[in-house]
Amino acid sequence: MDANDNENGKDPRCTQVTVMKVANIAVNMLIFIVIIALCNVLHMILRPYSQPRIISEAIVGFFMSNLPFLRNNFSADANMALGYVAEFGMICHMFVTGLQIDPEIFSHLPVRETKVACTGLLLTFLLGVFITPFLHLSYKPSLEFDVFISLVLCGTASPLLTRIINDLKIGKSDIGRFLISTAVISDLISILLFTTGYIIFNPVEGFMVRKVGEILLMLGVLVLQIILSAKFIPLLMRWVDSHNPPGKLMKGSHLIVSLASLVFVGSLSPLIAHFNMMLSGFLAGIVMPRDGRLSKLLAGKVKYFFGLLFFPAFMFWVGFEVDFSGFDGGNILTWASILFLFLTILVGKVVGCLLSGAMLGFHWQDSVASGLLLSIKGHFHIFMAILAKQRNIISPSDSVVMVLVSFLTFIYAPMVVKNIIDRARKRSPTQQMALQWLNPSTELRMILCLHGPENIQSSINLMEISQGPAGPRMMVYVNDMIELTEAIASTLARGEGVDAMAITDEGILEMRETITNKVNSYVEDQCEGIDVKRLLTLCPLATMHHDICAIAEEMLASMIILPFHKNQQANGTFNTNYLEFRSVNRKVLRHAPCSVGVFVDRGLGSIQLSRSTKCMNAAIIFIAGKDDREALSYASRVARHPGVKLTVIRFLLDTNGNNVPSRITRARANTAEYEEELKQDDEFFADFYDKHVASGHVAYMEKYLSNSGETYSTIKSLEGEYNLFIVGRGGRVNSTLTAGMNDWEACPELGPIGDILSATDFSVTASVLIIQQHKLRGKLQGLHEEFSIM
Repeated sequence: MDANDNENGKDPRCTQVTVMKVANIAVNMLIFIVIIALCNVLHMILRPYSQPRIISEAIVGFFMSNLPFLRNNFSADANMALGYVAEFGMICHMFVTGLQIDPEIFSHLPVRETKVACTGLLLTFLLGVFITPFLHLSYKPSLEFDVFISLVLCGTASPLLTRIINDLKIGKSDIGRFLISTAVISDLISILLFTTGYIIFNPVEGFMVRKVGEILLMLGVLVLQIILSAKFIPLLMRWVDSHNPPGKLMKGSHLIVSLASLVFVGSLSPLIAHFNMMLSGFLAGIVMPRDGRLSKLLAGKVKYFFGLLFFPAFMFWVGFEVDFSGFDGGNILTWASILFLFLTILVGKVVGCLLSGAMLGFHWQDSVASGLLLSIKGHFHIFMAILAKQRNIISPSDSVVMVLVSFLTFIYAPMVVKNIIDRARKRSPTQQMALQWLNPSTELRMILCLHGPENIQSSINLMEISQGPAGPRMMVYVNDMIELTEAIASTLARGEGVDAMAITDEGILEMRETITNKVNSYVEDQCEGIDVKRLLTLCPLATMHHDICAIAEEMLASMIILPFHKNQQANGTFNTNYLEFRSVNRKVLRHAPCSVGVFVDRGLGSIQLSRSTKCMNAAIIFIAGKDDREALSYASRVARHPGVKLTVIRFLLDTNGNNVPSRITRARANTAEYEEELKQDDEFFADFYDKHVASGHVAYMEKYLSNSGETYSTIKSLEGEYNLFIVGRGGRVNSTLTAGMNDWEACPELGPIGDILSATDFSVTASVLIIQQHKLRGKLQGLHEEFSIM
């Protein structure tokens, strides 16, 4: 047998080696598949405890890599290949980190975030330089090494912090956005300091100062690389985008050329000047364009690759490199190193945030939370610890110390975020400020917002019908919304009080006087039981919603009524004089401490309502949900006004229809939440029916519908019958009768029904009031709600 094999030129030993290599590759692939599967399973188990994904990746990676069977049988070739994967992944990671930093940050640094980032960096760095010499972390202690360690300690892992903040559902809050921006600036400054230090000192040769020629070569090549990244790559990407329109697959040749160009530009400094590949990728990513298909495709694919494969494999590699058998746990200095390094990070960041927060007017609890979260270290800092051990700069035991310290910085993150949400709940109003829960015998407080004199008569009519009967009394705050422009700001003069400012602009003064005179005339001549106060919101549009919400909270208002951002002209078309106020309306709808109504005026301001004669036909469309219940609550006040003839139109789901999609939707909607919502709707509507319909004060119609198409046609059939429609914005658990309508909404802030009624092709005589019930901010869950705490 052996003779035949030799005669045929086949060595059985070679065949055996080949089979063993194939078997090792298969086993290694199986190990990676098991690691990824275990990471996903453990993450699902830890998710109810708000633990970020990196915790499950670290636990699985460390556990698997330290199993004696795997550690003893994992081949050296596989371990080396895993090291190459980790290094290549970190290069991509740093490139994407740089790609996510807008280069305009260098010219428009956000003041608050920069102050907090720099203060935390500086204090942590100074503490690190002072404390690390006493810990004897390196084989050859030196000031340069202490500076290197201090730079590692003072940085923040912005990609990891962003993942944690979004996973823990505070990404839309003010503190979440603030922390992400601050972490990016902190990351940027610390890595740029790393880059500067790498150019001057050579970490491979004991942090010796490089020769002048070597430094100049690195600087020259880096400048060339940055110029190519900022000028050549954008031209190439624009050319690729022009030949690959959106919606079509990118040509393979174009993708290859683009990637090859990126690799070529990013490799210039490492190939020519022996610069670090990770730092080179970071610098190249900063100056490359963010727009275009290639940038978005690249960032998206790399993030997907990281989440699915790289991060679990990286933690598995870290577990192999961090040999716990070499951990000197019996030495008290080892535990002192863990404690003091951890405290250095926390004390530096927290004290820095407290000092900068005191200057910026932050609450001390927000500053402490910011300091704790900005202390987070990530993959880059762990990789630097492993790299220092591989280069024989620190001992294996001290490498374990630095990795453990990095893990300690993000273990407490869920508790910090939970504290933030708990404080936001306590500081958010928990009183239900809505008409549905307002006692009919209690005074109604309402804020009527106006753009200008064109809203006066319609606002007066809304006041009139909102009161219902003559008692109880109603308090109305008529609020003028005026954008603070540079021209208006130049006319402001100091008034009475320290911070008071007086308006001297003649146009504004004349407009306010006109509104005041008409409102006062109405109050004196026709108004009974309504108290009116005048208010003014004069501020930039970006912050106007804050002032409106603050007024509503201070005045304990139950409803804010906002004018639609378009006004109907005499010919029936809408003008766009107040288009900028659309964002104000949207923000008020998100943040208001009470219910909100958006009023589309199509002629309500052209009539004068009175209690003597019936001069207006109004309709309330009731489908389902809390917003419709709030609209019905408002309609119950309108129903008691003697000058309004109100009709309630209830849209009901036709359970006998043959529409298959409707039957499927009804089956899916048969949940506990749907049943509870349906019960509330039926009880509330029954109460309204007994009070108003049964007594004959309100007309009633039922419409049995099967789908949203029938809903649309039914609404269109109501055109011309009513002067005012009152509808809920949305908030429906079962959306069968409105399913698909949001796909073609022109104004999503009005909801599907309000959008149809306010469209230019519906009517020129029917005004619309779209009502949203107060969202109880005390029930916020994090990312699902935008909340403010700072």
